[in-house]
Amino acid sequence: MKKFVVLLCVTMVMISCGGSKKVISSPIHKPKPKPKQTIITRTERSPKQIIVEEHTIEKPLPVLSYTDKVQRYINEFSGIAKNEMKVYGIPASITLAQGILESGAGYGDLTQRARNHFGIKCHDWKGDRVYHDDDRSQECFRKYNKASESFRDHSLFLRDRKRYSRLFTFNQKDYKSWARGLREAGYATDKKYPQKLIAIIERYDLDKFDDEVLGVKPLIKSKKRDAVVVITTISNKDDYTVKKGDTLYSISRRYKVSVEELKVFNNLDNNNIKVGQVLKVAAADDEDDEDFN
Repeated sequence: MKKFVVLLCVTMVMISCGGSKKVISSPIHKPKPKPKQTIITRTERSPKQIIVEEHTIEKPLPVLSYTDKVQRYINEFSGIAKNEMKVYGIPASITLAQGILESGAGYGDLTQRARNHFGIKCHDWKGDRVYHDDDRSQECFRKYNKASESFRDHSLFLRDRKRYSRLFTFNQKDYKSWARGLREAGYATDKKYPQKLIAIIERYDLDKFDDEVLGVKPLIKSKKRDAVVVITTISNKDDYTVKKGDTLYSISRRYKVSVEELKVFNNLDNNNIKVGQVLKVAAADDEDDEDFN
């Protein structure tokens, strides 16, 4: 009887051991995150050290018409321009118009790579820098960490250089004198530069921001100004038909305008052009030195 009981216990133990199986749970496979789009930029941190940086594009800019691009730019940066006017006395309308023109309404390559909204070249700059085709191939431009730094550097650049001191004798409401004064002080070689700034200011009513800073009630303006803008900014005699071998850079050199201006005139989002394409250009015959684009 004892043997039977022992045998029964052994049998039960063997059955229980054989029936227990290890359960291995398979790991949950999570989808791999999509890689972020990156671009490579040649950045120089000092005259002796060149670093190739990888910049992550978190969210590409939306595809918009040129007018929508400009309005988007105004909405985003008018507050900064007004603040710079309060601190340094430069009309917000002038700052915004220059930013729109020089940066391609924020879509320009230099602005995307270096947050440089005013095309300020290196000169005595000690900070980071990038290289960009402008009047000459691969010119040195200042690089900023954020847009507000570019706006502040623009204000300091004008305030701290004697050649621009005459600008600050003009009334802050007189954006036309400021536009002409910038050209006369050597800001740009393009003889049409003042007209371009004035056209942008009047088309988008940028002088209303000057009024807001100064506490002046804006005047009712005529709608006829828009028609004048079209005539002033681009004329039919400035058309150019792209030929085999042409690039935006070569065309910009021929007509003495910047690549960014060509892109603005023709509502281009990149540097791609094709044979037979008709481009709007603006010629300038001046050969003076310039501080910016």
